[in-house]
Amino acid sequence: MEQKRLYRSKVNRMVCGVCGGVAEYFNIDPTIVRLGLVLAACLSFGTMIFGYFIAAVVIPDEK
Repeated sequence: MEQKRLYRSKVNRMVCGVCGGVAEYFNIDPTIVRLGLVLAACLSFGTMIFGYFIAAVVIPDEK
């Protein structure tokens, strides 16, 4: 059995591919992840946007 890995998506990419990669990892629609990120960014006064760009640096690109 192959281990599941989290990558930034090359197919479902809007900015850096983090939301697309998370959606592919959990097998859900990327739009739901993006809407969740926007909602979380509004509720956290923008802190989640900082977390998004940290994730973009840490999570590797899809091969």
